[in-house]
Amino acid sequence: MKTPVDVWVIDDDHAIRWVLEKALSQAEFAPRCFDSAEKALAQLKKEAPAAILTDIRMPGMDGLELLEAVQTLRGDVPVIIMTAFADLDRAVAAFQGGAFEYLPKPFDVDEAVTIVRRAVAASREARTEKETGTVPAPPPAEIIGSAPAMQEVFRAIGRLSKSHMTVLLTGESGSGKELVARALHRHSPRANRPFIALNTAAIPRDLLESELFGHERGSFTGATGQRTGRFEQANGGTLFLDEIGDMPAELQTRLLRVLAEGEFYRVGGHQPVKVDVRVIAATHQDLEKRVEEGAFREDLFHRLNVIRLQLPSLRERKEDIPELANHFLRITAQEVDIEPKRLSPGAVAAFRAYSWPGNVRQLENVCRRVSIMAPSQVIEEADLPRELIEAAPSAAGSDRLGHDWELALRRWAEHHTSVSNLPVLEDALPKFERTMILFALARTQGRRHDAAKLLGWGRNTLTRKIKELGMDV
Repeated sequence: MKTPVDVWVIDDDHAIRWVLEKALSQAEFAPRCFDSAEKALAQLKKEAPAAILTDIRMPGMDGLELLEAVQTLRGDVPVIIMTAFADLDRAVAAFQGGAFEYLPKPFDVDEAVTIVRRAVAASREARTEKETGTVPAPPPAEIIGSAPAMQEVFRAIGRLSKSHMTVLLTGESGSGKELVARALHRHSPRANRPFIALNTAAIPRDLLESELFGHERGSFTGATGQRTGRFEQANGGTLFLDEIGDMPAELQTRLLRVLAEGEFYRVGGHQPVKVDVRVIAATHQDLEKRVEEGAFREDLFHRLNVIRLQLPSLRERKEDIPELANHFLRITAQEVDIEPKRLSPGAVAAFRAYSWPGNVRQLENVCRRVSIMAPSQVIEEADLPRELIEAAPSAAGSDRLGHDWELALRRWAEHHTSVSNLPVLEDALPKFERTMILFALARTQGRRHDAAKLLGWGRNTLTRKIKELGMDV
């Protein structure tokens, strides 16, 4: 019989300690709980567990201070940071301090146990190889989001913090790709070097080559002096190329050479210019499809697609909308020197009901507009742009809303039977269940137990359905 592996849980919340103790015991670990970091640190000087789970905010010594102490005393013990304050700066601090993983509360207990298993396995490997198995990492400030989809982005950014790798950011327009690119740079080894951003779709085709690579005097009409391009300006730092999918074919070839060889020629130049630049590219387009259509070089795509981060649309993180809106209202108030306004419950409901095709950028613009134009300190539903008012739910309109989706479903069924021989329910039921599962997980912030309850299922049924539908959640 195997000896249970020691895992320590440190949290001033008795309920969290109790839940994790039960879950870890069932997973055949030997959990030991502490209600303060000081008590755990005193015991750490005598013995070391295989892994530690610790909260960040606790009376006295906090989790990050404990993490630092663990790194000093027992550098091979992986530490998993838990926090109910799921902001990016804390994720960054945790990873930079050497945390093995960052676990935002409320969390799925099964996920917590899985992370502990990985931490213990990494600890064993590290001890065998006589080296630490922790991976520090960071992201940025001013990125707001406690939704599960954003937490995944935070974690990925954190893991890349000590990397110089090329990153491809994908996602809808307005979803915050440049903000994430700046975060990747700010929390990277190149943080003290330049960050240069260029929207390749905003530069006329004839000028883009000179903009990227610079030119020599006399290389073309109007070139009265030597010009330093964006690659030279970003030397030692990071170059962010937005809307890379729109780059002309001839410049794709030149970009590929820079990525492969680290050098280029200015327009009209004869001497190669060597640079050390980390490239972060972004696009709202489907680059694989562009490659298939022959509009984007396949070899360049693979050069850029080293690490890919998919940013969620605002529709996929609606629980973040109130916090984002308040953030933008505060910023606008500071800019125009007024008291910050606030949204009424009806306005918040309208914000949540709207689909936000322009994503966070559109939300920011709406907040700026209503902050200036609303006549009182409380922004009411009537103060909102017409498109939001029309999308807002109301008690009087609930029956109409139910009728509308039923009518839309009927139209879909009629269209389906006209173009497909597949039985209607065989096609519709998986789509319906997938949509309801995603809704329930988003509403419950990823907590499967609560999501199953919302759907009227047991947790095992939800898990089985997710597997049957091949969902990656």
